[in-house]
Amino acid sequence: MAGKPCQPLFRRRARRAPGPRRVASPPLDLRDHIRDVPDFPQPGIVFRDITPLLLEPAAFDHAVDLLAAYARPLGVDLIVAAEARGFIFGGALARELGVGFVPARKAGKLPHETVSVQYGLEYGLDELQVHADALTGGARVLIHDDVLATGGTAKAKTDLVEQLGGRVAGCAFVAELAFLEGRRTLAGYDVHALVRYEEP
Repeated sequence: MAGKPCQPLFRRRARRAPGPRRVASPPLDLRDHIRDVPDFPQPGIVFRDITPLLLEPAAFDHAVDLLAAYARPLGVDLIVAAEARGFIFGGALARELGVGFVPARKAGKLPHETVSVQYGLEYGLDELQVHADALTGGARVLIHDDVLATGGTAKAKTDLVEQLGGRVAGCAFVAELAFLEGRRTLAGYDVHALVRYEEP
């Protein structure tokens, strides 16, 4: 006897009505909560560390509010974010918007059938995967990560979404290292960052 066809996990659902939010006073500057760490992960690199932002509830809340303000007019159905730091803001943003969250993970981490894409790094190739039933054709998707650097990881996520028939509505980041020209890699997509660093 034939079984029932497999149904995708994605379902359109009503947006969550925005609730009362804390208002920071005085206004927060997110740069004050992003720490520069010299020579990490190797000499000559200044790492932008968002963990102080996560430690301060008002700053974290403010960042999610700003990301949601960008994403809400786009009418997205899903947030796609990659491990690991992208999960932190991506999950919070999905809850704020009342939409689903799709984790993009390294190869071998997801338990069900996956689709994958390889992307280049300065030292070789890496790979991201999402579940094959994570979204249906026509779903409007917001790509998210904590930092936009060269854009390779973000472009891999756009490729995964489009492989599955989804539409990339926009790409949102907490911080952008503009001097690495990640926007060029994402040419053709709407890109938004809360904080931009013009110089290393």
